[in-house]
Formats: sequence, C-alpha cells, structure tokens
Amino acid sequence: MDFFEEEENDNGASFRRYKAVDLAIWTFIAGIFEAVATLAASKWFPNELYCLSVTIAVVSIVMMRWGGFAAIQAVVGGAVYSFLLAGADIEKIVVYCIGNCFMLFGLLMLKFVGKEKIRSKFMLTAVFAVLMYCLAQVGRGVVGVFFGGDAGAILGYLLTDPITLLFTVVVVLISRVPDGLFEDQKHYIIRTDDERRKAGGQDYL
Repeated sequence: MDFFEEEENDNGASFRRYKAVDLAIWTFIAGIFEAVATLAASKWFPNELYCLSVTIAVVSIVMMRWGGFAAIQAVVGGAVYSFLLAGADIEKIVVYCIGNCFMLFGLLMLKFVGKEKIRSKFMLTAVFAVLMYCLAQVGRGVVGVFFGGDAGAILGYLLTDPITLLFTVVVVLISRVPDGLFEDQKHYIIRTDDERRKAGGQDYL
C-alpha cells in the first residue's frame, strides 16, 4: 500500500501526523539552535560585534516545506532570541516575534515565482534567502517604530547583521542538496511515490 492509498483510507490522518511531527521537529530546532547562538553571542562571547541568528534560515526552509506554518518557527525563534538577549522585555519580544512574521510576505515569491523553480535554481534560492533576511529585518524595524523607535533603525537592522545574512544564504543553499529537505512536502511525497512506482514497473496511469 503506497502513501496516498494509506492517506485516502484514513482520511488524511497519516499526512497530518507527518506534518505535525515535522513542524514540531523544526520548531524544536528553531528554539534550541537560536538559544545556543544567542547565548554564544550575549554570554559566552560578549565582546563580539555581531550576533548570529538561525531563525531566518529555519523559517526559509520550513516555508518551502509547509508554507505559512513557518510562522510558528518565526515566533518561537523571535521569542527565544529576545528573551535571552533582553529578558522579559515585552517590547523586545513583540518586536522580534511580530517582526519575524514579516517573513510570511516571502510566500508571495513562492506563489508567483513557483516553489519548484525557486528550489531548482541556485540563484533563485539565494534571492529567496536574501529576501527572507530583508523581510525579517525590515519587519523588526517597522514594529520597533510603533514603540517609539527611529525609522532610521530599519536601515540599521538591515546593515548590522551580515553574519546572519551570510549564514542564512549558505544554509538555505546547502539545504537544496539533501533530497526533499528544501521542497514542498506534498510535492516531495508525490514525486517519490511516482519514482517508487516507476522503479517497480507499476502502471499507475
């Protein structure tokens, strides 16, 4: 019995379980790795000029896999980063959590350019990663303005975190290599199911 026969028989429960588990794993990754990176910068190496954030890279990958559900990792990553950096500062938490959600505008690129085109072309993948970085930083700046921040800080957010930008681009590009990692998961399951059937010589038309 293949995946889609199983999915049809249990009303899609198998796919929903897979989706829930996958999102939970990525949420754990976002939280743990953001915590480690933030502690490394703020506690262990406080004299370093830059602070690495892994959230943008994680959200980029999850958005390709599951679309708007990447908001979960955006909020978790923002909450962990702001809490470890500034403690229970509600303003900071809101700035980073809501600001990170500006990355959801990246769904427009996925929709109008196409997930498969972005996934398969090196330059488009890089452009997508840069766009996600810019959206997150602009989002944080815009939300910060609502708390009385200077509008010029928006540019500051964009220009003061080059390590995160480089990290995001490199990680997202590398994620193209493992089969199915940087790919819409419905497309991945259909593709691999078709490949298994062809390899087995089954007629499925």
